[in-house]
Amino acid sequence: MKKNTISFSSSSLHLIIIITAFIWVLPTVGLLITSFRPPPDVAASGWWTVFEHPFNFTCYSLENYQRVIAKIGLGGAFMNTLFIAIPSTIIPILIASFAAYAFAWMEFPGRKLIFIFLVGLLVIPLQMTMIPILRIFSNLGIVGTFPGIWLAHTGYGLPLMTYLLYTFISGLPSELFDSSSIDGATPFQIFIKIVMPLSVPALASVTIFQFLWVWNDLLVALVYLGGTPDVAPLTVSISALVGSYGQDWELLTAAAFVSMILPLALFLGLQRYFVKGILAGSVKG
Repeated sequence: MKKNTISFSSSSLHLIIIITAFIWVLPTVGLLITSFRPPPDVAASGWWTVFEHPFNFTCYSLENYQRVIAKIGLGGAFMNTLFIAIPSTIIPILIASFAAYAFAWMEFPGRKLIFIFLVGLLVIPLQMTMIPILRIFSNLGIVGTFPGIWLAHTGYGLPLMTYLLYTFISGLPSELFDSSSIDGATPFQIFIKIVMPLSVPALASVTIFQFLWVWNDLLVALVYLGGTPDVAPLTVSISALVGSYGQDWELLTAAAFVSMILPLALFLGLQRYFVKGILAGSVKG
């Protein structure tokens, strides 16, 4: 009787997971199919109608993607976003890693107070900081430049990343640090040779969080970069497409799918570390 109950509950759980995954994937599938369809078909019928004649779908061309990337200039926006997202991810992760290690295992005056202040920054609304920082950037002459947006994303991402890495690094066994100190290792050597290799799951998790946040950001890019085409990221370019090509759904879906490709590949590539990094600091012992 118990075996039947366990089997039924396991089957129900699998069914729920499959249904949930199907619901999450369905909009992406619809977006992908619509991005390949010609304008008359998009205007006349829904994307699901392609399954009525599935073999006809193979004749759809890449014209929508060619128009979006070459003529509308989304290719340049893609490179701009890449040039924004990579430094805006690497710089704060490096700083947060050092800070998390220092807060977890190094003694210095005011450590707890500084850490409490850092965690308190998480509750400050992002919008409250934009005008003061924009004035500072304007005085420095970095408004509308890549270094300016790198600094902005670094400052906005540091509190959360430091806290997440701290919860992981503080849970590492103290014996590792004691034995390394006895062997004569410096704090920097301990950080490079012990902390960083053991923190790969946590680093992968914060990398996903920060990269996706920067890649999908619109508000910060609009404030600190403006509408300058030379530095405009994908989100700004796609928002302009909505206003300029509001009726051309096939172009909007193609543009949206272009913006999804790299984050999706990053998440799938690092997914094995994702759950480990999220749960790593929750249990000690």
